[in-house]
Amino acid sequence: MTVTPVDERLPVASPSFKRRGMIEASQLNAGELAALLHFHADAGVDFLLEDVGVDRFAEFAAAIAASAATRAPTQGAAPRERPQRPSQADAKPAPRPVSSTAVAIPGEEAVEMARRAAEAATSLAELKQAIENFEGCNLKASARNSVFPTEAGALPILILGATPSAEDDREGVAFSGVHGELLSKMFAAIGIDVTETTLAHSVPWRPPGGRPPTPSEAEICRPFAMRMIALAKPRFIVLLGNFTTRFFTGSTEAIHALRGQWFEIGTPPTEAIAMLHPQDLLTAPLSKRLAWMDLLAFEKRMNQSNA
Repeated sequence: MTVTPVDERLPVASPSFKRRGMIEASQLNAGELAALLHFHADAGVDFLLEDVGVDRFAEFAAAIAASAATRAPTQGAAPRERPQRPSQADAKPAPRPVSSTAVAIPGEEAVEMARRAAEAATSLAELKQAIENFEGCNLKASARNSVFPTEAGALPILILGATPSAEDDREGVAFSGVHGELLSKMFAAIGIDVTETTLAHSVPWRPPGGRPPTPSEAEICRPFAMRMIALAKPRFIVLLGNFTTRFFTGSTEAIHALRGQWFEIGTPPTEAIAMLHPQDLLTAPLSKRLAWMDLLAFEKRMNQSNA
């Protein structure tokens, strides 16, 4: 019977291997070592184990036996006494754990604190300083920056978003990321440079994870927003998105039902138009047609005011 070698590169095919029997890898030359490695690779061996074989089954059996011996009760040992449960009369309630979390300021008190701080500011710079010193809103604890303008832009236009984006929070400037780039293109289409307007948000701090502010958080921030309008003295206000429009108008309608409509905000009243937020256009590009219609309406109202 003729035996066909498994692989012509196998070192066992060499007569010298038969004469030497069991050899060490250090005794192989380069060609023989390469052939041996090829043989192991072809056989499916892709890693090396210990030099001496280990009986894992015996190890496992010994571990099981040791575990059983540990759990077995000692012969002659006295049985454990079961502790008696106290009666209900003797039982005392466990003391309540003391919470280390700071107690939040009640909403009404925080709103009043914000109102007093906002009314004391006589400029946007002072108002921003008051916001940075304010400790009555939990949103400030997780935000990097208080995103708020320190002065009004050259154009009498106030553009308001909802809350700072991650880029705004990092840079400390409103509309500093992709939303700002799209906003610039939107208003450039009607000849307005947004860098000459006043850019701000309804809430000066970014909520954790970009979630919407709670009603309580929004009410705490409202005095700062209203004081900002009074100090910036804009001729027109642009309300971007669902939250901002509801925040200033009190409406419960969605932005697609409110966009293009005009409102009066503040005292004395300032004209404000509701528009889609840049994020709305990024989410649904087909909405750009609606945004263009609102921009044209805004341009028309400004031209009528200047006539």
